[in-house]
Amino acid sequence: MDIIKKPVITEKMTAMGEKLNRYGFIVDKRANKLQIKEAIKEIYGVEVTAVNTMSYSGKTKSRFTKAGFISGKTNSFKKAIITLAEGETIDFYSNI
Repeated sequence: MDIIKKPVITEKMTAMGEKLNRYGFIVDKRANKLQIKEAIKEIYGVEVTAVNTMSYSGKTKSRFTKAGFISGKTNSFKKAIITLAEGETIDFYSNI
């Protein structure tokens, strides 16, 4: 099971990272806080002080097109907000 899927890089999360030393990740829906903490420690080599998780359910979306009415559903996902110990940072742009 691949616990950490991808980091959340948005304006809001970037501001949180700079001010509060918090970073967001899209994680596996079945992963718990302890597994997420261990995965972050293993991948980035940083000390994690807190993990907050939130589950998002998929929303139904519909639109009218030339071919007619199309309805679908967005994916559901789980997001984790990681708080790091003071002095620790994660640089997502280092390997570009």
